[in-house]
Amino acid sequence: MPRFLTCMSEEVQKNIIKTAGELFFRLGIRSVSIDDICRELGISKKTFYVYFESKDALIEHLLRANLAHTAQKMEHLLHNPDLRGVITDLLHRRTEQDDVRRVPQLVYDLKKYYPRQFAAFQQQAFEQQKRYIRSFLERGIAEGLVRADLNIELTAVLMAKIYADALRDFEEMEAEGYNLPQLGQAALDVLMRGVLKEN
Repeated sequence: MPRFLTCMSEEVQKNIIKTAGELFFRLGIRSVSIDDICRELGISKKTFYVYFESKDALIEHLLRANLAHTAQKMEHLLHNPDLRGVITDLLHRRTEQDDVRRVPQLVYDLKKYYPRQFAAFQQQAFEQQKRYIRSFLERGIAEGLVRADLNIELTAVLMAKIYADALRDFEEMEAEGYNLPQLGQAALDVLMRGVLKEN
């Protein structure tokens, strides 16, 4: 296949994933059909099925795209020459409330209607977070910002597990009046202050 056709094909697939993600985020996964996605994009279902054999396959691609996007953000943070500035930004970051309210429906739909995909995503996200947290700790120690007495592997596992468990058990947090980003920020604050050296 000529390169320009391959690029066009990849662009169409990315557009389907992006549009589906936006619809799922706005309306929930369960309530959005393939017809809705095709209508939004102005394509036929035949075109959709060229790229995805089913909605399940689309969900898998969407979750992989999410992991890739997260990895890109993590790489950017890890390669920032000003690690101290990155840490300061992380500790003072706040999530937009407009985004917060829609997250639980997505997670609920994934857990209930796509448990296999959700479980695979959870495991991959856990491994990804553990890997990047380990790299952050190693660099922080090398630059004198993180306590050198830490068990790096155990700390990375603990931090990654907190985030993974929060996503899986978000209903319990909601029942207590909290949302996922609030929990993530609180966990980040506590854990970061626990690993950083006192200056």
